[in-house]
Order: sequence, then structure tokens, then C-alpha cells
Amino acid sequence: MNLLDIPAVTIGSVTLQPAFLIGLAAALFFLPVVVIVIAAMRAARLRAELREETARRDEASEARLAELLKAQAEMQGRLATMAEVFGSRQAELNQSISQRLDGMTHRLGTTITEQTKSTHDNLRTLQERLAVIDAAQNNIQSLAKDVVGLQAILSNKQTRGAFGQSRMETIVADGLPMGAYAFQTTLSNGSRPDCTIRMPNNSPPLVVDAKFPLEAWNVIRETENPEQKKAASQQFRRDMEVHIRGISEKYLIPGETQDMAFLFVPSESIFAEIHENFEGIVQKAHRQKVVIVSPSLLMLSIQVIQAVLKDQRMREQAHLIQGEVIRLMEDLGRLDDRTRKLQSHFLAAQKDVEMIITSSDKLAKRGAKIEAMEFETPGGRDDSDEAPARAVESRTGLLKLRVVDED
Repeated sequence: MNLLDIPAVTIGSVTLQPAFLIGLAAALFFLPVVVIVIAAMRAARLRAELREETARRDEASEARLAELLKAQAEMQGRLATMAEVFGSRQAELNQSISQRLDGMTHRLGTTITEQTKSTHDNLRTLQERLAVIDAAQNNIQSLAKDVVGLQAILSNKQTRGAFGQSRMETIVADGLPMGAYAFQTTLSNGSRPDCTIRMPNNSPPLVVDAKFPLEAWNVIRETENPEQKKAASQQFRRDMEVHIRGISEKYLIPGETQDMAFLFVPSESIFAEIHENFEGIVQKAHRQKVVIVSPSLLMLSIQVIQAVLKDQRMREQAHLIQGEVIRLMEDLGRLDDRTRKLQSHFLAAQKDVEMIITSSDKLAKRGAKIEAMEFETPGGRDDSDEAPARAVESRTGLLKLRVVDED
């Protein structure tokens, strides 16, 4: 049966011929073979490419390995060099650290020595200061004993008056010269002031009283009861008024003493308290021409009196000073005359010296001319001399002296 005689197959609207179907079947049969062949060719080509890629990778790996070996060798050389450098640097660093440690040790030793010396000095100074403090403490203890003794003295009216008298006499004697004051002198009314100070210009002396009513004042300072303090203040005021009145009546004598007297208070604190809390007493004392003074005010007043006395002595000696000044001016005039005469002598001597210098210059010129003279034998004249010459026969007749004029 012939294949071409097989009837055609109709699928839907498409009619398939038998030849087409045979070709299609053959194609379907050979298609896996073609695919396997193609796959085998591709696998061979892939294996060849893979071998080539592997060869290239092996070559690249060998090249990289060679480079790595070379880099490793270079790295080992560099590491050796760095090790040498680090070794030298380490040695230098160790040496530097050793030197610095030695220097630091030396400085620490010096510092410790200086600190030890300073500590010893401070301890010695501290001991000296402690010794001074001990001495000061001993002085304070002795001063406390003296204060207790002073308190005992001030508790007695008679010894208290002697204490005020002693302070006043010390201040007056230190500030005024001998003869400018007197202690316990008797006035015309029979009273004896503690001190009289001579005033300048033959003025009457100034009276100073050193007594001070301290009993009521001690009660004021010691009591804490307001009523007792008030009563003590009134008693102190009455005592001061009586004392001021007594000074005014006994020591202010017209024509014999100054019309003002000093009431000496031997304490600056008491003086300040009186002026602060007992202003009425101060005003009453001023009205009765009695001035209350403290040690500093008395010292200042004495200094003023001393300056006035000094000025008076200078005025008394003024005519002597004027006479000395006149004699000094006469001596100055004589000195001026003698100086002018000496100046004229100096001028004459200067003229004589100038004349001597002129003569010396002339002699020097004469000597230069003599030094320029030339000597020659008779007939031995030099024709090369161009300067005119004068022949002078010598006494022997053998030599002729030729004088050459240079001027």
C-alpha cells in the first residue's frame, strides 16, 4: 500500500496530508538525536572553554603566587629593615629614657635635699618663733603681775596720785629742757601744784595738776547694777566738779600763774569716756579755765611750748646771728679781692707763658735753619745746586760755610 494513498486527516478546518504527517513524524523522531548531538557539542565546547579558563586561572594563580612570593620577600626585607630600625630606635629610646630617669633621679634627689633643708630651716625658724612666743608668754605673765600690782597701786588714793605724778613728770621731763619746768613749787598762797612750766617772754608759768578722783570711776567700770552705776556717775561728777573748783581757786593766781591750768588724766580711755559721757564736766572745766588733758595731749602741748621756747631763744640770739652774717660777708669780700688779684697774676703769667712760647718757636725756626746748612771744601763747589748761596770763610781758612736761605 502506498503511503500517498492514505487519506488526509482533517482537524477542524485544517486538512493534513499524509506526506506532511510522515515528515512530521520523522522530524519528531530525529529531534531528540539532534538535541543530544547539539548538547554533546555544547558540552564539548563548554569543557574546552572550561579547560582554557582553568588554564588561564592556573596561570593567573601562578602569577599571583609569584607576585605574592615576591611581595612576601619584599615584606620580609622591609620587616627586617623595620626590625633593625625599631631595634636602633628602641636602643635610643632606652638610652633617652635612662638619661631622663637619671636626670629625674638627680632632680628628685636635689629637690628632696632642698626640701629637707627647707624643712630643717622651717623647723629651726619654728623653734625660734616658739622660743619667742615662750618669751612673750613669760613677758605677758610678768605684765599680768605688773597689772595686778598697778591695780593694787591704783586702789590706794595716795599711791594713785603718785602714779599720775610719775607719768606727768616723765612726759614733761622728756619734752622740755632743764630749767623750763619745776615740780612741787610753792606759790604765794601756800599751795603746791604738781608741776609748773615756764612760758616764753617772761610770762607767768603754766600749772599742771596730776591728781584725779578715780574711786567713783572704778565703781562705774566694775558695777553691773544700773542704779549703782547711776549713783557712781553722780558721785564721779561731784568729785570732778570739786576737784576742778579746787584747781581754779588754788592755782589760778592773777599775775603769778597763767589764767588757764591743766588737769592731767593718766589714761587715754578715761579721757575718752569723760568727753563722751560727761560733757557737762568738760564744759564746766572750760568755764573755770581748766583744761582736761590726756598723756598724748599733754605731750603735744609740751612740744608746742618747746617750739615757742626755741623760737624765743632764736629771737634772743638774732643779733648774734646778724653779727656773724656781717663778719661772714666781710670775709667773703676779702676772699673776692684776693681771688681777683690771683686772677690778675694768672693772666700776667699766661702772657709770660705766651711770650716764652713765641721765643721757643723762633728758636725752633733758627735751629731748623741751622740744621739746613751745608758745608763744602774750598774749590769743591757743586754745580747742581740751584739755590743761591753765600760763601763764608771759616776761621781756619780751610772750609767755607754756605748759608742757604729758604725763606
